[in-house]
Formats: sequence, structure tokens, C-alpha cells
Amino acid sequence: GAEGVPSHSPACSSYLLTQETFMQRREFLKAAAVAGVAAAATANLRMEAQAVSMGSRALAWSTDMQYRPLGRTGEKVSAIGLGGYHIGVQSDPAESVRLIRTAIDRGINFMDNSWDYLDGASEQRMGDALKDGYRKKVLLMTKIDGRSKASFNSQLEQSLTRLQTDVIDLMQFHEIIRFEDPDRIFAAGGALEGALEAKKAGKIRYVGFTGHKDPLIHLRTFEVAKQHGFHFDTVQMPINVMDAHFRSFARQVIPVAEAEGTGVLAMKVLAGRSILQSKTATAMECLQYALAQKVAVVITGMDSIPILEQAFAAVKAGPLSETQMAAVLAKTHDAAMTGLYEPFKTTSRVDGSARRPDWLG
Repeated sequence: GAEGVPSHSPACSSYLLTQETFMQRREFLKAAAVAGVAAAATANLRMEAQAVSMGSRALAWSTDMQYRPLGRTGEKVSAIGLGGYHIGVQSDPAESVRLIRTAIDRGINFMDNSWDYLDGASEQRMGDALKDGYRKKVLLMTKIDGRSKASFNSQLEQSLTRLQTDVIDLMQFHEIIRFEDPDRIFAAGGALEGALEAKKAGKIRYVGFTGHKDPLIHLRTFEVAKQHGFHFDTVQMPINVMDAHFRSFARQVIPVAEAEGTGVLAMKVLAGRSILQSKTATAMECLQYALAQKVAVVITGMDSIPILEQAFAAVKAGPLSETQMAAVLAKTHDAAMTGLYEPFKTTSRVDGSARRPDWLG
């Protein structure tokens, strides 16, 4: 019952409601009911404001997650994105499906993937997970390695098949790690031609690019795009506590992306656990640092439910304060200066297209 009002009268009680008390209680309950409806309506409006709808598509939303604008696309995406590579490493595909669906049910609506992850296994598992109504709850991204129109088109069709969808929300040119990569993409007969045709055909909605080698390559890609009158919807790059000190994408590229209205996607937040091995920062500090940057999404690898819970804990804890940020940057400074704990910048260890140049076409 309402606070301060008995919810019932015992059969043998001498307590009797007066007519005035009865009327007061009825009016109170009526007001409470109206307030409840209003609260529910407000909650629904909040959800509608956060969820991005397109026809039958309504992205997943939860009060446990934070949502941010994706550049100037008009999309609102979860501050945490599900890394595609790691969902392909489980020995049991069913476990991957369970992990993806749990993430979506909890409010993560940004899905990362790539045509080359684990020979297509990551895309296939994500496609399986996005059945039964889950596809419309997410903004689905994948990456294509092809630099020529022909190789791009071939890989895109394979990705569409594996992901079991008619449209990929965000397609990104993958591993822009050489200064000539943007020239190849924007050349006559290059991958951009394939992307523009795919967009016109409704197979992709937004176009971005990724890279992990050097911020100068990212900056040149923006320059080449501008020369061709092209706007990138998104850009993906390493954002972590070591990056702040060495060949910094955060310091050099984020301001340019912000000026262009391009959504920033953070990756390599833990640098494949390298940063943890340096013993200079914790996983929570790494996640909170990335969340404190001017990024739309912090993409992080999740291969188990505890790791998923850790990401939600970081969102709940909030970004690092200025004082905390200064402390983390101070203790990571010396370890960061040679790039030892960001091997993707200083070695070819994770350069898939260096090992398989045929992927480029």
C-alpha cells in the first residue's frame, strides 16, 4: 500500500477508515497511478531518444551503458563496442553466440568485426548470434582489406554472407598502415569505387577506415580524402595510456577527426594485454582512460563473461578524472617511450595484410 496508509484492515480491528481518509487515500492512489504512467512514459521517451530507429531497426539500449553520437551520422552508439576478433577464439561457437547476445542484452549495440578475422570464423559466429531479432538491435561494422574495386567487392560479398545480413551498417577500409594505402583506395578502379557503388545499392550505410601503425598515415588519409571531396564517417585507431606518449593518435588524429565530424573508434585499449604486462596500469585504468577521450566507441576484446562484466564496471566507474589521468600518464611515461608495449606500431607482428599481401588485391 501507499506509505503511511494501511494496505488492509484486519477483520477484528477497531481501525475504521473515515470517509475523509478514504477519499484522501483514493485521490493519493489515483495520483500515484498517474505519476507511474508518467514515469513509464518518460522512461520510454528516454529509451526512444537513445535508441536509433530506422524502420524496424532499434538499437539496443540500457541504463547500464553510456551512449555517444557517432560523428555526424546521427547514430547513437554504446561507449563500449564488442571486439570482433576475440569472439572467434572460443573453442565452442555456441559460447561465442552466448557472449554476443549477452552483450547486446546488456546494452552494447556496436559490433566490431573484419573480413580476415580468424579466416572468417568471427564474422560467421557474429552472423549466427545476430539471428532471432538481434540484428536490428546493433550497429554492425566490419572491415575490408581489398584496395582494388574487384578485391573489395569480392570480400564484401563474403562478409555479407558470413554475417547473414543484407546490409552492413559501417564498412571500414582495414589496416591503412602504409602511406600509399589511401592512394590505392582512391585511385581509379580502387576500393572506394566499390564502396560507393555498394552504398548506392544499399549494401553498406557508412564508410570509415582503420589503422594502427602511425598517426601520420591517418592524417595523410584524411588529406587524400579531402582532395577527392570525400568524407569519412568514422576512423579507428589505437587509444591507450601508452599512445599518449609515443606516436600519439589521440593527440594528433582526434582533433582532425573532431573537426571533420568523423566518429572516432578507439581500439587496442590494452594493446593485446601488453600494457598489463608492463605493470604500469590496470585493465580498469586502461578502459577508463580510453572512455575519457573524445571517442564515440571504445572497442575492446571480450572472450568471456567476466571480461564483459569488467567493461560494464569501467562504464559505471566513469572516465578518469584529471587528477587520475595525470597519475596514470606519469606512471606509464617511461615504459611507453620506445613503443615496446605497443608492438603494432613498431613491428609487423599484427599486420595481417603484410603477411598476406594478396588480400589487398
